[in-house]
Amino acid sequence: MADPDHRTDGELVRGEESTSDIMSPGEQQEHERRGGVVAGRARQGMFGVRGTGDTSGFGGLRLPAHVPAPAQRPYGGWFDEVTDELIAAMDERGVPAEAVQQVTVDRGEITYYVRREHLVALCRALRDDPGLRFELCSSVSGVDYGVDVEQRLHTVYHLTSMTYRRRIRLEVAVDVDDAHVPSVVEVYPTADWHEREAYDMFGIVYDGHPALTRILMPDDWDGHPQRKDYPLGGIPVEYKGAEIPPPDQRRAYS
Repeated sequence: MADPDHRTDGELVRGEESTSDIMSPGEQQEHERRGGVVAGRARQGMFGVRGTGDTSGFGGLRLPAHVPAPAQRPYGGWFDEVTDELIAAMDERGVPAEAVQQVTVDRGEITYYVRREHLVALCRALRDDPGLRFELCSSVSGVDYGVDVEQRLHTVYHLTSMTYRRRIRLEVAVDVDDAHVPSVVEVYPTADWHEREAYDMFGIVYDGHPALTRILMPDDWDGHPQRKDYPLGGIPVEYKGAEIPPPDQRRAYS
């Protein structure tokens, strides 16, 4: 049974303060107004925009990306059972309720947004509690929500319970100027190379990782290629009677 002292309005934590710290107030209002879905701007004209000199064809394709709005209880299916088990496991291990900022259910997946300082303790609870048994971390990846989002870098963990045949997601949001997250390799050894890839591509630093080095790019590579502000690069392509410049150079022809 769910603890009556716990919130059941889509947030795992107790208390009256807002826990949607990963979204700004304006973003939160936009989520509530649109039910978590933000529509993109319409494309116009031959190249997507008019009156800008942008003939790249990319005009109007930039859509705002947002974290889904907090889910409301009941979540449905076994999601509520796992959440109640997690609440009990956190209480038993002394993990504070505010370790989880919010819970979302989107596209058939449940995601717990976790404060980074409690990530490792929460992973241990998820792995070791007999009612949870999420024994496998199958993936660690990075996300960049773009320069318009305050905590733009997220790291996402996919956990699998082979005992109960269930999958959940954990997500941690950090600032680009303080992109540090504790490594979970000591809890889930399979996260080793995944954390290295997220570091290589997004610049998220996993503190405590046994050997945090690049895994795809050369060690002396400048920057992190999957960040939204990383230059597209490319080389000019020559055709008969014409030359197509790299993407970074073809947006303005005026």
